[in-house]
Amino acid sequence: MSWIARATGLQGLEPGIAARLENLPILRLPKGKVLFCPGEAARGFTIILSGRVEVFLIGPTGREILLYGIEPGQSCVQSTLGLLGGEDYTGEAVTVTDCEAVLVPREMFTTLMDRSPTFRRFVFGAFAQRLQSVMALLERVAFQKVESRLAADLLERAENGAVHATHQELATRIGTAREVVSRRLDALAKGGLVRLDRGVVTLTDPAGLERLAMTGAPS
Repeated sequence: MSWIARATGLQGLEPGIAARLENLPILRLPKGKVLFCPGEAARGFTIILSGRVEVFLIGPTGREILLYGIEPGQSCVQSTLGLLGGEDYTGEAVTVTDCEAVLVPREMFTTLMDRSPTFRRFVFGAFAQRLQSVMALLERVAFQKVESRLAADLLERAENGAVHATHQELATRIGTAREVVSRRLDALAKGGLVRLDRGVVTLTDPAGLERLAMTGAPS
């Protein structure tokens, strides 16, 4: 089966365009592989077929914030900006699972944007969705309390009532410092909302966390 059939959003490509893309190899990327770093130029447009890639911004002090994740059918804002506007990467992309992907080289990407309405709609549609998620992140960081962001993230990530993550990983996801997360988790534990063990946060009062996520107040 052609990899194009697995690529969410690329169905209906013009026959000649589809034939060109089908010749591109599928890349198998192991978990933990760095795909790009700040200061590098975009080499091409990556189409994720399976797995998840996360893109981080890294501050001068080394503090990280999760900017967005990329899964099948989604795109990387930084790659699109680099290819269309010539901007170097300002973030770092890392595979957080084993991934399958296809890299459309810069020259082919430019040609397809000119010649294929279907490919162009795919790129701009995915770009618009990703930009909306980035704007939502900025809104949360700017206007939502740390406690609310932390509660929402714990609820989102919980499996069987627990989140397996370090305080640093939680801090990176919600855009704050590790020390801040540690203090907020201690307060949640004292309030009976969570139980803390090494590398594990157990949600003991999900309803209370939902109220906190929505209102910023535990009750």
